Amino acid sequence: MAKVIEHLSNAKEPLISFELIPPKRGGDIKSLLAVIEDIVKYKPPFIDITSHSAEVVYEETTKGIQKKIKRKRPGTLGICALIQNKYNIDAVPHILTQGFTREETEDFLIELSYLGIENVLAIRGDDTGFQKPIPEGKSANKHAVDLVKQIVSMNHGKYLEENLLDARPSDFCIGVSGYPEKHYEAPNLKTDIKFVKDKIDAGADYVVTQMFFDNKVYFNYVDFCQHEGINVPIIPGLKILTNKSHLISIPKNFYINLPQELVDEVYSARPEQVLDIGVEWAANQVQDLLNKNVKSVHFYIMQNSLPVIKLMERLKQKKVIG
Repeated sequence: MAKVIEHLSNAKEPLISFELIPPKRGGDIKSLLAVIEDIVKYKPPFIDITSHSAEVVYEETTKGIQKKIKRKRPGTLGICALIQNKYNIDAVPHILTQGFTREETEDFLIELSYLGIENVLAIRGDDTGFQKPIPEGKSANKHAVDLVKQIVSMNHGKYLEENLLDARPSDFCIGVSGYPEKHYEAPNLKTDIKFVKDKIDAGADYVVTQMFFDNKVYFNYVDFCQHEGINVPIIPGLKILTNKSHLISIPKNFYINLPQELVDEVYSARPEQVLDIGVEWAANQVQDLLNKNVKSVHFYIMQNSLPVIKLMERLKQKKVIG
């Protein structure tokens, strides 16, 4: 097994990695296993698994609508263990500040280390509408940079409980997120990149970006980051547009812009044509990125492997990959 940054530095051919989401609580793992079986055929260097904290939900009951706190998608740890130990592919679990105490985070990281999982993505996580109460004597990381510092401390053998005898240092490779079109809470891109720089200075090893559909956005972001002194790998994150509803949901949920050329083509197409349009757009993005010496691309696929299968076939047709 290897660190993400080792995969990048040792790559002799383009690397394409993927990101999956666990099933909902009570859901069938078989569908996700089928997706994993599909994508491991393409020999990804690593696979990310998202993590989810508790959130506020409203349910209709016999007593009327009631507010409940639920964690809808558990299973990150188990899926990572499966990927790494069954398929011999490095798993990258997402570690959140949102909804977890530092003590819970430390326990989770220890369990990962026991399983030989030593790549993590440290992120704050989305606002779920639920602010978890912090029990007396416990603490929480507020920002992703605080989480990075906690993981780095463990890498130095420093745990929350002081004076542990024979404390073993962990050995995590730490990824963090970057937003080429800025995080929606940041006042501007320069300020947002400063926050990324803080995470790198705290000890993060690489950046993976939010999805984008215009490569100029990515290259401008990389230039801006380098100008600000960020010299770690910046992996471009991509998504395949698969249906017309994405024209509304993607900008709404991820605060990004879609190129007018793509929007016009999708609007004018029949619904059954949209997937092929999205695949071709993504294939052209990958080809352009690789032609400009980008070593790795990362696809957000969640729980649907069909777009990836079509994409990989198209990339082979275009002779972008072998």
